[in-house]
Amino acid sequence: MKRVFYFLLTNIAIMLVLSVTMRLLGVGPYLTANGLNYTSLLIFSGVMGFGGAFISLAISKWTAKRMSGAVVIEQANTQTERWLLATVRQQADKVGIKMPEVAIFDSPEANAFATGMTKNSSLVAVSTGLLRGMTQEEVEAVLAHEVSHIANGDMVTLTLIQGVVNTFVMFFSRVIGNIVDKAVFKTKDGNGPAFFITMIIAEMVLGVLASIIVMWFSRQREFRADAGAANLASAQKMIAALERLKNAHEPSVLPKQMAAFGIASLGGGMSQLFASHPSLDDRIAALKVRG
Repeated sequence: MKRVFYFLLTNIAIMLVLSVTMRLLGVGPYLTANGLNYTSLLIFSGVMGFGGAFISLAISKWTAKRMSGAVVIEQANTQTERWLLATVRQQADKVGIKMPEVAIFDSPEANAFATGMTKNSSLVAVSTGLLRGMTQEEVEAVLAHEVSHIANGDMVTLTLIQGVVNTFVMFFSRVIGNIVDKAVFKTKDGNGPAFFITMIIAEMVLGVLASIIVMWFSRQREFRADAGAANLASAQKMIAALERLKNAHEPSVLPKQMAAFGIASLGGGMSQLFASHPSLDDRIAALKVRG
């Protein structure tokens, strides 16, 4: 219930900020008596598409902490916490980024994630299940994977890609709705009831196609982060960590809004098109080829 609350609160805040932004830019309505105003529509789509993606990124640490229940280690009180801080600090120094915040979240599943607005303002979190179920060397590799995500700028890259596809989906769904309303229902301005119905359907279809593109890029960044982990820890340690995840009794699951930031996700067959991560077998094979 808490996750749903924070998700709804975040989206309401985003919509309010974007609405104010549109007014400040002086952008008029894209629906007019003469049909679509394509300039206004493009600006509207761009502001909503990129704006929503970047606001989500800007508050990603806040959202992730509350959705996962992650608690940042302010002062290490246990040997495990001291080791986590020391390991992340060492890896961050190697890749040339500022020390991320390090957090632990309570979950029986083995998982970890990284998020943050910039490379030098980031968060790395690991689950209690991961700490209990993996060896120290395997946890080290998982941390290296997440630190590599940060060093590669993956959060910003995926946000840019999401912004582009959001813009195209919003723009073309409304263009399609306008064309269908004019051609099929013969309305003069193309803004009749069929416009809104067609727009919603087109947005859903285009959204599915867009998600395939975004998830393809997400899977590529996972291979890059695995390669980074191989450099920071070792390929053998990363392979061992992935093998451990593969043999886990419980699947690694994060809230939907954070799935792309986790160390692993479910998916196979046709569902792999919509998976944020490659299969564990593919990732292990890539590391073995790398040596």
